[in-house]
Amino acid sequence: MSETTHDGTVAVNAFASPDEGLTPSRLAGKYGLTVSGARPSLAAYVRQLWDRRHFILAFSRAKLTAQYSQAKLGQLWQVATPLLNAAVYFFIFGVILNAGRGMSKDVYIPFLVTGVFVFTFTQSSVMAGVRAISGNLGLVRALHFPRASLPVSFALQQLQQLLASMLVLFAVVIAFGSYPDLSWALIVPVLVLQFLFNTGLALIMARAGAKTPDLAQLMPFVMRTWMYASGVMFSIPIMLADKPQWLADVLQWNPAAIYMDLMRFALIDGYGSENLPEHVWAAAAGWAVLFALGGFVYFWKAEERYGRG
Repeated sequence: MSETTHDGTVAVNAFASPDEGLTPSRLAGKYGLTVSGARPSLAAYVRQLWDRRHFILAFSRAKLTAQYSQAKLGQLWQVATPLLNAAVYFFIFGVILNAGRGMSKDVYIPFLVTGVFVFTFTQSSVMAGVRAISGNLGLVRALHFPRASLPVSFALQQLQQLLASMLVLFAVVIAFGSYPDLSWALIVPVLVLQFLFNTGLALIMARAGAKTPDLAQLMPFVMRTWMYASGVMFSIPIMLADKPQWLADVLQWNPAAIYMDLMRFALIDGYGSENLPEHVWAAAAGWAVLFALGGFVYFWKAEERYGRG
């Protein structure tokens, strides 16, 4: 609208804006605007993650293929690496230190190889998880997707690597006199529970590594200590027979030892239930659920902070 002033000029009065007086948050709500990268609800986040399941699977396969692309032996290193580790540990712990006392060679060698393969699954998942965000900042900052896709994908990559090397593990076990029977069916639930545990742990380490990148330099020492405390190279009850019982109980109930012992029980004829702690399946399931759910929620709570700063 306009009006004529006393000197004959025309003055134009601006209309009052309908948004005048609204706070920024109310203004955004009025026009349906949301914060870029804002954390969705937990249910919505789960749906988003499920919608990206094909990306997660494809990304894990691509990473697995690229892992040894520069090596002449290529994917054979998936099997050769844990086998070489097992050979070194057998020479040091089995031959020199006699860590397999109380077990025959036909039991100790499959015992050791199984422990190395199974623990490597957890170790690799942790090490990949701690770099999942900090090592992929370009992808995190360029694309909008649930960031949990990355640590989940890396845990899935390590599962695929373990499955590829299981044929060699089976060959070793059979070569030392443990043949397939009904107990081998237990391999499936053991791997499922360990995968859930590893995924939860990878999610926890991914958030911690995103905030503190130097954690990637510390984790090899932590994982080495965990390996020595989990009975990869020796039987915990036999090795700690002259130590306080609580110490053996603590080491046997740690999740890495539980999943290794369950796999050994499934595969090795001479490794009976007397080597397992009480309620071992309940403990295995408890660790898996606790870390899978707890790790997922812990990671989701920092979703809007990944890739910033």
